[in-house]
Amino acid sequence: MEATEILKMNKQRWEISAERFFGRTALPEYGPFALTEAQLKLFGSICGKKVLDIGCGSGHSLQYMGKEEARELWGLDLCTKQIETARKVLKDQQAEVKLIESPMEENPGLPIGYFDIVYSIYALGWTTDLSRTFSHIYDYLKPGGTFVFSWEHPLHDRLKFEESSFTFNKSYVIEGPEYNEGWQNLAVIHHRKLSTYINTLIEAGFMIEKVIDDVCLPDEQSENPAKWYSTQKANLVPATFIIKASKK
Repeated sequence: MEATEILKMNKQRWEISAERFFGRTALPEYGPFALTEAQLKLFGSICGKKVLDIGCGSGHSLQYMGKEEARELWGLDLCTKQIETARKVLKDQQAEVKLIESPMEENPGLPIGYFDIVYSIYALGWTTDLSRTFSHIYDYLKPGGTFVFSWEHPLHDRLKFEESSFTFNKSYVIEGPEYNEGWQNLAVIHHRKLSTYINTLIEAGFMIEKVIDDVCLPDEQSENPAKWYSTQKANLVPATFIIKASKK
């Protein structure tokens, strides 16, 4: 399947499913069973900064950035409904808000060397072209600018609960596009090793500052260990990884 076909399929699924993800996995949270921004402090001071959200979704991460007194709030998303929802969520922001509907693989006219912070919370793994996406993000940042993103750990969906135990039912080392079980095989995600994310960042020119896959579990266990994000699975493999990088 060509990248254009995958983008078209994924956009269709997001237009249908957007409401289900209203406000989910947004700053100050980085993802399931992950440490929060309050604990990690990856951004430092946000006050007065120009920030860009890649895969901004319903706008709740940008809302957080607004509360932290960012000067400009920019968001990019493939999904029309998400952009429309984000406009409503952010309508009372004092900071300037600019939301653009576009795939992250393309630069829809975003300024070069402009942003202090670019980030992506549980969205960047949807890209069909990781190298191109990272190159664009590198271009958007000012020298010394910060890039932070989180995504589902690539080990997580390799492990499945079957017949009272967890087993690896997919290869970790074989990369490429595949139908996503979590989306009832109606969307396509590229499986990539953690090393691929790291090496592609380096190839784009980034300096990596932190790679985080610590697990923060609640006191109570999940009732169903077979659910997509269960505490039982998180005891074995991380659900989320986070990377902080900077433009040299």
